[in-house]
Amino acid sequence: MNRSASKKLGRASVAFGAALASAVLCTTVSAAAPGGVGGAPGMDSVAPTVGERACPVVYFDLGETLVHTADDGSIAYRSGAASYLRALRERHIRIGLITNVPPSWGTTDAERAARLKKEVDATWEGPEPFAWNDFGGRILTPRTEAERKPAPVLWQRAKVQSGSCRLVFQAETVEEVKVAASVGYVPYQVGQPHRPAFLPVGLVQLLG
Repeated sequence: MNRSASKKLGRASVAFGAALASAVLCTTVSAAAPGGVGGAPGMDSVAPTVGERACPVVYFDLGETLVHTADDGSIAYRSGAASYLRALRERHIRIGLITNVPPSWGTTDAERAARLKKEVDATWEGPEPFAWNDFGGRILTPRTEAERKPAPVLWQRAKVQSGSCRLVFQAETVEEVKVAASVGYVPYQVGQPHRPAFLPVGLVQLLG
């Protein structure tokens, strides 16, 4: 990797995601420059520290990240999302959701997740259903209005739930990936031109 490409890996959180994708496609992560700015972890922090488990967990926002709501109210996978989730599943990489829903949908994450599933499935379109089973109990939703994103509470709760595993967060908004980066996640803004739609699976594996 040339010196210019290495410097890009230490920039702010949104640029960090693009540089990570470039790194996995072009060379090894070990050549990346250390350090990071603007709240984003640098490549030195991507390498597991002593005692840290090699078990990346990839968290996503839901709406307009993994699924799209059409003008008629129907919901379907965003382009490439189904195959990306399938690729993570085939490599035994755990995934989760960090998404806003009305706190009134339940008193626990499980109850609110069940209501979310019901709402999505009611208007779902497409050749295959949404891969709810892949997420297990890793669907984090706000217990109060104060916990709604972009408040950092949901990311912090997911971090506690995931133990010492490396965490990734992917979403379509700059604000959310910046908050995730500030809490210690490897951030990636999806759906940007001239870069992979999602953080490449090969790089996610390297995080472990």
